[in-house]
Parts: sequence; C-alpha cells; structure tokens
Amino acid sequence: MDERFQQICAWLERLPFLAGHEYSQPVAASSDASFRRYFRIRLARPFIEQSSDALGYHNDSLIIMDAPPQHEDCRPFIGVACTLAELGLNVPKILAQDLSQGFLLLSDLGTETYLSQLIPQQESRAESLYGGALSALVKLQRAGGPASQQLPAYDAALLHREMDLFSDWLGEKHLQIGLNKLQKGQWTEIKQVLIESALAQPQTFVHRDYHSRNLMLAPGLNPGVIDFQDAVRGGLTYDAVSLLRDCYIAWPPEQVQEWLRAYFLQLCAAQVVDTSQWSDFVKAFDLMGIQRHLKASGIFARLSHRDGKDGYLNDIPQTLNYIVQVGAKYPQMKPLLDWIEKDWLVRLHALPAASQP
Repeated sequence: MDERFQQICAWLERLPFLAGHEYSQPVAASSDASFRRYFRIRLARPFIEQSSDALGYHNDSLIIMDAPPQHEDCRPFIGVACTLAELGLNVPKILAQDLSQGFLLLSDLGTETYLSQLIPQQESRAESLYGGALSALVKLQRAGGPASQQLPAYDAALLHREMDLFSDWLGEKHLQIGLNKLQKGQWTEIKQVLIESALAQPQTFVHRDYHSRNLMLAPGLNPGVIDFQDAVRGGLTYDAVSLLRDCYIAWPPEQVQEWLRAYFLQLCAAQVVDTSQWSDFVKAFDLMGIQRHLKASGIFARLSHRDGKDGYLNDIPQTLNYIVQVGAKYPQMKPLLDWIEKDWLVRLHALPAASQP
C-alpha cells in the first residue's frame, strides 16, 4: 500500500461529505497519460435520493482523483468542470477537494467508455453515440466562446511545440531518424502551413482530447465528458477531428464524411458557421487533423521512452496512417508523406517486439 493511497484513505475518513456513509475501500478505477490516478469507492446506500438516470451519474459510487501537487494542478480541472457544467455538458461534479494534497472527490460517470462500446465497430451503436457526442460539441461551441476567453490560447508557439514532438520523440528518439538540412527546411514550411490554417479558423472552446477514451456512456445523459483540464481557446475543428479521426478507433472515410457533414449542418443551424463555408471547413478539418496526429504520434513515443507506458506505441501506426491518407489531398504535405511512407513506417514496423509491444 503506497503512501499516497494511505493519505487518500485518511482524507476520506475526515470528509464531512461522507459522514454517516459506509463505503468500500478505494479500488483503482483508471489512470491516464499523466501522473493522475483515479480510484472508486462504493457506497452502502445512495448519497443522493435521485435515480442515476435523472442525475447523469451513478448515485451509489464516487471517484477520487489523485493528482500529486508536485506534478499536477487541480485548479484547471475545477475551473473547466464548472464551465462545462454551466454550458449543459455532463461532466463529473466536484463534491470535495483538497488542493494542498491534490485530492478531488467526484461524481462517477461509470466505467464504460465510448471506445469499450465501439470495439468491434458496431455501426448501429455508433450512430447514436457519435450523434450525442457531436451535439454536445455543438452546444459547447455555440455557447462556449465567452468562457474560452479565460483559457490559454492555442497559439502558434504551442502548435509549433506540439508538432516538434513528432520530429524529436518519434523521429529522433524512437526511430532514430533525424532530418537533414533539406528536410528541416521542408519541415518548417509544413508546420507553418498547419499553424496558419489552425489560426485562421474561428477560435473557440477546445476540450483538446475529445475522443472515445474520454467520452463515457453515462446514466441518462450521453456523453459523459472527462479529461478536460487541458482545455484551450483554439480552432473550431480541433475537437471534431479528435473524435472523428480518433487515434484509438478508425472508421471508413465515407462514414467520417457523413458525420462531419451532419456536424457542420448543426454548426450552421447554431449560426457558428455559414453553409457556404463547407469546402473551407473540410480543408481546415483535414489540416487540423494532421497537426493533431503529428503531436499525438510524438506523445505516444514520449510516453513510452520517458514514462514507461509502452502500450501507447501500438497507437502510432494508425495515427501515421491518418496523416498519409489525409495528407495525400494537399500538395504541401508531400515531403511529410514521403518521409513517413518511405522511411518512418518501414522503420516502425521493423522494430523488435520488445520496442513495440
């Protein structure tokens, strides 16, 4: 039993919110690509006299977020959670907090992620789940503009740093491939194209990790939304491409296009965009996705080499495939596609099993 776990148990015993409640010992609920951990406790009786379906979360269990203060700051999570709840999204409710220790007590949205419900690809289930996720996203983007003014900007510097994760961590560290002088010049030009496209979009509230592992099949109100603490003010298409070109599950391009069109029409009805902007919207969506997938592939490599989370290496091929498939539509991306197809993917597939579990 580690020291943090003992501190969690002691904190729970002192909480006024749990006074008079019998509950189970905390058990691991999940972890993510950070230092945060999550635990679940079961209550002997509901802590609120309403059904789970009416609440949008379970009434007989709770989640403890363990976010060590030396590594994580709970305040962005708290601030964004309050904002998203005010905008009508189903997010965990914060029931108690101790920022000095890095503990939060949260309502429980359950154990079933969208991903768990969609593998193998169940198209009949996907329609309702993706429909709900896109409608929630439109709700956020219709009303979240003013709130996004308080968020960090998804500016050129941040977009640039994220894409350098691709060259630094996936290329140099994982694949041991460096860029020569010519390629470095091409890489600079490619990044500039992607940055200019991202900044030319309407800037709005961006969850930043709106995908199948962070959307929950919640009681009564889908989706339950988690892992939103890194929200920023950024490009309108970012969350949509995170969802529809998900690093963890891939759908046929025709299906993605159908969902994207439905989402676009909802944005038009909400007066976020105009119907005449469809072709520009698709291009912005495509280029935003390339930026995201460059970042994601670098992060997956970094999670393996820096944090020992080797399982994320399995998600790199699909992430690079998106770049190849989408980038083929845009001549400015040709040098990038040449590197990936002729060298990077070849090297990736040649790695020994121990390097790519």
